[in-house]
Amino acid sequence: MKILIVDDEPLARARLRALVDELGCCEIVADVGNGNEALSVAHAFQPEVILLDIRMPGMDGMEAAQQFALQHPAPAIIFTTAFSEHAVEAFEYHAVDYLLKPIRKERLEQALQRAYSYLQTQSPSSSIQIGTPKARTHISYHFRSETRLIPVNEIYYFSAEQKYVVVHWAEGEALISESLKELEQEFAGQFLRIHRSTLVAMRQIRSLSKDKKGRSYIHLKALEKPLEVSRRHLPEVKKLLKDMRIS
Repeated sequence: MKILIVDDEPLARARLRALVDELGCCEIVADVGNGNEALSVAHAFQPEVILLDIRMPGMDGMEAAQQFALQHPAPAIIFTTAFSEHAVEAFEYHAVDYLLKPIRKERLEQALQRAYSYLQTQSPSSSIQIGTPKARTHISYHFRSETRLIPVNEIYYFSAEQKYVVVHWAEGEALISESLKELEQEFAGQFLRIHRSTLVAMRQIRSLSKDKKGRSYIHLKALEKPLEVSRRHLPEVKKLLKDMRIS
């Protein structure tokens, strides 16, 4: 992957260069000191990944990320900053990761792996058009007085309960106010509706079964308890699992 480093501190750029070189998985096409320079250089070199600082003179990282999001295909944005308070806003710009300085090599490697996964979904045949919002990589929820983030790739399924939707994920459950319909539209291709009250992560699906009463159930890789598939959604579920070669 071709990488552009954007940071107003020369020492920070040098450290990122050194870490990327140690990993040996990417090519650094340039490093610059602000958002304006980043956009100019990106036009010339077409980087696939931007390692982007936030607080910089001139055009800051958030403004630059907004401009990069309009490009097609859009590069994968990894924010690199000393300030944690911008995390929620960062993921609103569809960042694939948010690294706090001092950046460890292991975290950078993980972020680059996420960037690679993101880029695999952005093929020339993609139906995503310029200016069309992309699916988020994280979902925010409120816990006491804090706003927390859930990586979408760690979510098992969404279930509707009264006026809220419950997110079931690797670390437990969380309530969000978005509707299943909105989530289904945003994450089309990632989550599958199996019931009027349930969306499951397609990558988590292990198998489909039927009990003695004729009721169908989806089994997820990370959970013991199966989830019921409604009769209405069963034909679509079967078709998709056949395409995925899951029985």
